[in-house]
Amino acid sequence: MKSIDRKKKKMYLSTPVESINLENVRTVADLVDAFSRASIQARALGRCVDVFRRMLEDPDVTILIGLSGALIAGGLRKVIRDMIKHRMVDVVVSTGAIMYQDIYQARGFRHYVGDPAMDDIELQDLAIDRIYDTLVDEEKFGETDLWIGKITERLEPRGYSTREFFEFIASHLDDEQSIVKTAADAGVPIYSPAISDSSIGIGLTHYYETNHDRKRMYIDPIRDNYEIMNIVMKSRETGAIYIGGGVPKNWINDSVVMARYGANFEREGHKYAFQITMDVPYWGGLSGSTLKEAQSWGKISKHSTKAMCYIEATVALPLIVGAVMQNGWAKKRRPPSFEWNVDMVKISR
Repeated sequence: MKSIDRKKKKMYLSTPVESINLENVRTVADLVDAFSRASIQARALGRCVDVFRRMLEDPDVTILIGLSGALIAGGLRKVIRDMIKHRMVDVVVSTGAIMYQDIYQARGFRHYVGDPAMDDIELQDLAIDRIYDTLVDEEKFGETDLWIGKITERLEPRGYSTREFFEFIASHLDDEQSIVKTAADAGVPIYSPAISDSSIGIGLTHYYETNHDRKRMYIDPIRDNYEIMNIVMKSRETGAIYIGGGVPKNWINDSVVMARYGANFEREGHKYAFQITMDVPYWGGLSGSTLKEAQSWGKISKHSTKAMCYIEATVALPLIVGAVMQNGWAKKRRPPSFEWNVDMVKISR
């Protein structure tokens, strides 16, 4: 019989898995706390909540959140809006589609319950668009595209960062539940580095088509890079939240690389990070790549506190944010304030 290191074995078998006791669960916070002592993705979600708590309690951290996927169609509009309103996040990096669907709802239009088994040819004939089991009115999408193009004509002809453009859009919205408006009111910058790949881009293409023979506004994507570089450079520390993957995740990671080209930037990558995703790492794609892999690039600090959970976002994000809200972890936080001078930012607390 082989010799066993009893001391090491005892160390490994020191913490038992605890069954989730629903008789003791009264709140979302209770449930997530029970998850943290269970296993598999329940425990992974609990770890994400713990990372978030540490971010919120660290007085030096600027928190960046990356948003991708059908989050507004999935019913997460108010969850994301509340994260901004209660300053659980300081910088938003999003696909254009998510911000567009927020603007669409801010203009009084809705998403509707559908079914993935519906007849899509019939839906096309009825000018209804399907997002898995959610429906939208294509005619109202078209109106919103044209509305974006039309109000853009009021802008001075020059280059704009997407932060500036969303602040401009916010000034034309009258909906306190809007992500775009709430962010503008709270001084939280929104960036969409791939904004052209969305219905916002379609609206801006309409603007371009009607103004192509004169001086006009344009989105300057490298100015976006420069602004996020300055935010990271001038923050004492940074934390990253990734909902899904795609361009927002990559851009938040690349912001650290950009900052290294700035003067006197010697900090490592993001101090904290957690990701909610359904993608897996073994295809080699960015969306499923682990935060551990990002450490090889120096985008996540080698001393970081990090976690990943493989759960669909419409399930995971409300649980995580609900636990934070019910525990009151964001209430004592002093978030950073951004003061912009063209493309340069001053950060204070």
